Amino acid sequence: MSGNNLFTNLKEIQLTNDLKGHFIHTNGSFSPDNNWLVYDTRNDDTHIARTGSIEMINVNTLEVRRLYNTKNQTKNGPGVGAVSFNPKRNQVLFIHGLQECNKISPYSFSRRTGVSIKTHSPQEPIFLDARDVMPPFTQGALRGGTHAHSWSSDGKWVSFTYNDDIMMKLSLQTGSKIKDLRMVGIMAPLGPVNVDNNSSSENLNGKMFSVVISEILENPEPGSNQIDRAYGDGWVGNKGYRKSNGQKQNRAVAFLGDTIDEKGNKLTELFIVDIPNDISKSNLKKPLEGTEKTRPNPPLHTVQRRVTYTNERKYPGIISFGNPVRSNRDGTLLFIIMKDEKGISQIYSVSSNDGLIEKLTDNNLSIDTSFDISPDGRYLVYGINENVYITDILLANTFIKFSNNEQENKSLRGLQWSKDGKSIAYNRKVFQNGFDYFQLFVLK
Repeated sequence: MSGNNLFTNLKEIQLTNDLKGHFIHTNGSFSPDNNWLVYDTRNDDTHIARTGSIEMINVNTLEVRRLYNTKNQTKNGPGVGAVSFNPKRNQVLFIHGLQECNKISPYSFSRRTGVSIKTHSPQEPIFLDARDVMPPFTQGALRGGTHAHSWSSDGKWVSFTYNDDIMMKLSLQTGSKIKDLRMVGIMAPLGPVNVDNNSSSENLNGKMFSVVISEILENPEPGSNQIDRAYGDGWVGNKGYRKSNGQKQNRAVAFLGDTIDEKGNKLTELFIVDIPNDISKSNLKKPLEGTEKTRPNPPLHTVQRRVTYTNERKYPGIISFGNPVRSNRDGTLLFIIMKDEKGISQIYSVSSNDGLIEKLTDNNLSIDTSFDISPDGRYLVYGINENVYITDILLANTFIKFSNNEQENKSLRGLQWSKDGKSIAYNRKVFQNGFDYFQLFVLK
């Protein structure tokens, strides 16, 4: 590995040390001015249900501010987590379980929503996605739970993954052929959406207008472009991308979709959904809000297409570490993790138009964390064996390996660049007082 003047003076700084979790989302943890990192207080990825606090810390002064505390928090919910900053405003967005959670009806994939907090107004929740689980359903509202929210670059729209509560309950019925399948959706500033029958604690009014944008099926045809799961969504470009015919697509979302190959094996591939300018119009006989026996449907003129076809590779399929699909600024390239010919997990770029795949890293060991791209699109950051790596995409050279010298520190995760490209934040678990706690670190 060679040196680089940009990173000669990198220094790892531990920001937190109190005896609790400090769990950052996989994207959007830095404030617009890069001075704050926002996090939830879980100490395990699976513990959103029992986590009750959202906080932020100043990376320069180490001042901590609590932004939100749940009411009547129990191990069954409501729970909060996976928080990210709006890229343009001092406002954060996170998962919030439904307020009425108990042992019989706990926090779950289909019983949660997206809540926003303005940092100058702590403890004042703004519910973004409306929820209506009582027919007749409401256009612009969902019937389940949103998750892994991702702001668009202008801070006005949000993408998310989604599980439908109506379909989940139908799937549990004896003999049902319906499955509880994960989808991708978006919220737009077209609200508010008020739910007519809001007497149920399961229903919520929302500030934004929400729709599902992915098309999924219970039983995809082997060898087809059909999928039974959509996830890992991320916005394509800062302002969309230009199609191969020269037409400008203003908004698009890339995601991972699970296909079935001709041998009947699951194969994860890359997809793009082109989003129409008007998302309030529905296809004939396919209402946006769905029916009592069908899922919500994508808006009219939504176009979903498969970008990668990896079935001929020695190690086919895309690997997900809970990472949203990344994009460069103009949307021409998307970034994913796959195994190379040696079976080593590397980062690849994919052309958003023709699906051309190019290998960007060439390490001897597999990448084992999520990754991020610097704001200028030149550098990748990721982890291997608890060490932080940085690769220069332009020079195709991995020149930084920041070693973890403390053997008791482990579980490196959540690596991401600040918005000015001058800092990298991440989690490590630190052994303290006989236990491991997720703490926050930055390379500055």
